[in-house]
Amino acid sequence: MEPYAPIGGADPFAASMKLVTALVAELQAPGAAGLTAYELEQFVADRGREVQRQMVQDHLDLRAAREQETAREHESAVAGPDGIPRTRLETGHRRLLATLFGTVQVTRCAWRRPGAGNFYPADAALSLPAPRHSHTLARLAVLEAARGSFEAAHAAITGRCGPVIGKRQIEQAVVNAARDITAFYAARVPMPCTASTLLVISADAKGIVMRPGALRAATAKAAARQGKMRTRLAAGEKPNRKRMATLACVYDAEPAPRRPHDVIAPPGGRHGCRKPRPGPKTRARWLAGSVEHDPAEVIAAAFDQAEARDPAHRRRWVVLVDGAEHQLDLIRAEAARRGVTISILIDLIHVLEYIWKAAWSLHAAGDPAAEDWVAARALTVLAGNSAQVAAGITAEADAAGLTASQRHGADACVHYLTSKQQFLRYDQALAAGWPIATGVIEGACRHLIGDRLDIGGARWGLDGAEAILTLRAMISNGDFEEYWRFHLAREHQRLYPGTAQGQYTLGA
Repeated sequence: MEPYAPIGGADPFAASMKLVTALVAELQAPGAAGLTAYELEQFVADRGREVQRQMVQDHLDLRAAREQETAREHESAVAGPDGIPRTRLETGHRRLLATLFGTVQVTRCAWRRPGAGNFYPADAALSLPAPRHSHTLARLAVLEAARGSFEAAHAAITGRCGPVIGKRQIEQAVVNAARDITAFYAARVPMPCTASTLLVISADAKGIVMRPGALRAATAKAAARQGKMRTRLAAGEKPNRKRMATLACVYDAEPAPRRPHDVIAPPGGRHGCRKPRPGPKTRARWLAGSVEHDPAEVIAAAFDQAEARDPAHRRRWVVLVDGAEHQLDLIRAEAARRGVTISILIDLIHVLEYIWKAAWSLHAAGDPAAEDWVAARALTVLAGNSAQVAAGITAEADAAGLTASQRHGADACVHYLTSKQQFLRYDQALAAGWPIATGVIEGACRHLIGDRLDIGGARWGLDGAEAILTLRAMISNGDFEEYWRFHLAREHQRLYPGTAQGQYTLGA
């Protein structure tokens, strides 16, 4: 869509008013009386966008006229951000700007000097972006692309604003918009808490299907190897198409003491009217993730956030994990490096999964008795007696005379309970009121990755995946509006260093 032509005449908003008058006349005409409510809204929305675009154009032309008048009266040289004085003035330099209402034309003065680039004071005053698309349009592109696919984002923007931006430009806007997220959180001061408030850290990982060039070296090497079969994977083979993204969360929670029966119903179900005691409530949740950086860097960022909340290490730090050894090693190493004492707990849900595996080794498929069997052993684990449960499962498997394949689930459960025993002190955790499940980070994996980055057919480049993941995390934190102001201020300083947004004058 071509921009409007410059305005002439005494009234700088004459063209806008002409369009408003024409719109009102059409709404007053007899033909408009036959419009349905839907047709009326569509008509006003379409024509209203033309009016709004012309108003933006008229305002820009008015500023251009005022700038020319001021520049012609300016007698001294004008220095740009590079410090080089420029004495030659040229008027009528133009650039296009795509906005929410359509494309407009920005006319401004150029100050020139041989051997130096042009300097446009109006660009700094307007804080114009480097690309053609306005910051407001980029903001809309970010929100739409973080919500759904790039195709859907392009369709939504085109339906609202007209053909003002392409799908490739949306992707570029998203990558640029995410560049200041790390700096934003580094500069932010969290709200202080009392020493009794729990400080909870959790981490998890989930794979994202990537384009071949975006895979980590080891995965790309494995993907390049010829499989045993040409048309499909053989048993045990992996497609090697994913790159693991690491997610971390930090949140505050007031202790909420409980007993095992508040978490797991006893065999046969609960009786009476006593309600289970509620667990700790999540407050001030912070989510972060990265598919580009290694897990160690993401975990270090989580500890940075935790230390910002508790710099003196006066609070109880509870770390919830799924039991992965590599993750445990990274967490313990980071805690040792910072000299902070942490209490590590394995997510109860993962423990229950292993107990259920043992149940199906000792019960027929679909046997209702398995549920009560699992509940009894889960309550024992919650009481701090995981070793007792492991010994009991071993004894039951031996007494049943199971074969190696039949007792595989039981043996896996016993090995898990035995090897992770030091992280299964649920009796202490419940008495102290700590959380014992990783629902926050598990939900984050589904929301941040599963609902957007894992949509059918998606194949990601590294920059795009990293931008979408970090933006979705920041939006989930509820920080987008504050971040966008921070990002625009940083972007202004990158493009127009040493000037304040909207404050540049020739005398500056």
